[in-house]
Amino acid sequence: MSIQVFGQPVSRGVAIGRAVLVASSRVDVAHYFIDPEQIETEVARLRDARNEVAAELVALKSEVPEEAHAELVALLDVHLMLLHDELLSDATKQWIVERHYNAEWAMSAQLEVIARQFDEMEDDYLRERKADLEQVVERLLKALSRQAGTGAAASSSAARDFAGEDPLILVASDIAPADMLQFKRSVFTGFITDVGGRTSHTAIVARSMDIPAVVGAREASRIVRQDDWVIIDGDAGLVIVNPSPIVLEEYRFRQRQIELERAKLNRLRHTPSVTLDGQVVELLANIELPSDATPAIEAGAVGVGLFRSEFLFMNREGQLPNEDEQFEAYRTVVQAMGGLPVTIRTVDIGADKPLDRMSAHELRHEHSLNPALGLRAIRWSLAEPEMFGEQLRAILRASAFGKVRILIPMVAHVGEARQVAQAVERAKAQLDATGHPYSAVELGAMIEVPAAALMMPTLVRHFDFVSIGTNDLIQYTLAIDRADESVAHLYDPWHPAVLQLVERTIACANEAGKGVSVCGEMAGDPAFTELLLAMGLRSFSMHPAQVASIKQRVLRADVRTLQAQLGAVLAAESPLEASMALMKMRPH
Repeated sequence: MSIQVFGQPVSRGVAIGRAVLVASSRVDVAHYFIDPEQIETEVARLRDARNEVAAELVALKSEVPEEAHAELVALLDVHLMLLHDELLSDATKQWIVERHYNAEWAMSAQLEVIARQFDEMEDDYLRERKADLEQVVERLLKALSRQAGTGAAASSSAARDFAGEDPLILVASDIAPADMLQFKRSVFTGFITDVGGRTSHTAIVARSMDIPAVVGAREASRIVRQDDWVIIDGDAGLVIVNPSPIVLEEYRFRQRQIELERAKLNRLRHTPSVTLDGQVVELLANIELPSDATPAIEAGAVGVGLFRSEFLFMNREGQLPNEDEQFEAYRTVVQAMGGLPVTIRTVDIGADKPLDRMSAHELRHEHSLNPALGLRAIRWSLAEPEMFGEQLRAILRASAFGKVRILIPMVAHVGEARQVAQAVERAKAQLDATGHPYSAVELGAMIEVPAAALMMPTLVRHFDFVSIGTNDLIQYTLAIDRADESVAHLYDPWHPAVLQLVERTIACANEAGKGVSVCGEMAGDPAFTELLLAMGLRSFSMHPAQVASIKQRVLRADVRTLQAQLGAVLAAESPLEASMALMKMRPH
């Protein structure tokens, strides 16, 4: 039977494929595909973990006090029985052999399958054994995590071995940024998550991969089963589970139409980005990994407006990258861009992008009530001067190979600007002492909090350029957690307060003769292109996949005409009025 689930549309297009579930767990679980030659190793890891847990349970039985003997021993016997049950052990092995999942992912996937069977049991006693099963699996996952020499994630070719001709769609309650980083190199053609909003990290990465995604779909991971056929309608925020043949064919037709439209847009890649009235507009790329530089150039970007350096710090089992490793990554991007500018944002750890839990630099605010307001971004960097110094030296060293700019996230105080300037000067002095060359770099501030936007006339004097991070600016202006699907409908970039802060920031930067760009999601949303041009923005930074569609808007725009109508949008009293006023600005 076909089922429809609605969520937040976060990446346009249509995806059709078989569901691959990533089960949630109380234990952090690594998810990656293994190469065929790694299968026996993973099966052995699973077997060793099971033997270790069995030994633990037997040892616990021998230590049970006599007064509690019968009840506790019976419970431990149940756990031992579940541990050796073929439904758990043999079926988990099948996930490894047939699906090429790593052992942890295989175990959590099988837990999801069996847990649903327990939920459907009519007998109360049997249904309550689900908790015992979860405890056994938790022990197994912990045993797997203790094993040394766990393999790294394999290439996407391993996934194709079992996928055959069927495309795959990832379904999860939530996807951690570290997992998203891994899945970015994999074979999935779409993402569905129970939680998240339009600017949650899952949404941002899905857009960067240019694949359809729906987040905040509530119970999707409970409704969808492994291998179900699933359709993602990324325009409507709709997920269709087990579609009928007629619906399936309709969406396949839409897929073909979208592919034709994308092919037309790709022809604009090398067309100069100039408005009808001769205004040159800079279209830059947001990237997360050094390997993203080449796709950025291929998409027609004229530089990197945002290199999210924090992704170099993730998925590292507690070992942060040292200065030399960071330098190599930054240099790779700078050289790949062939003289085009590269803006590197210093590490923006915190909120929805925590470091690995094993890290020696584990964030103290990780368990705080509101991490979005805690020790994050530049606050954390200034609290970790040794780490910050390493990163600044690595960026400066990379500047010897091309045009590099440093971008500081979440600046809110002039005092932070002064501290950053001092840290940069210290880094330069240290490089001078060691004989490492570097070139002049511009220093910029991300305008992400209302305080920074309101202080622009003062703040801009301390920086060479500013970049507006609209995702967080909207979040902090409207007091909306952008990753919380329960309030996602209130996260509105059309809110008059947001538009006025963006316009004020652009105007202040232009008046001061300082560069200004937008690197948040508004820059890559065609709905805002004309408005941002009218506000005076001439530098947009977005995911490479969005460059062509924004360029199309720029080529059709007449800025003088747009500016004459800007006042009506800024005078709007509601998001609806603002969007309606903008509709009148657009060419018909």
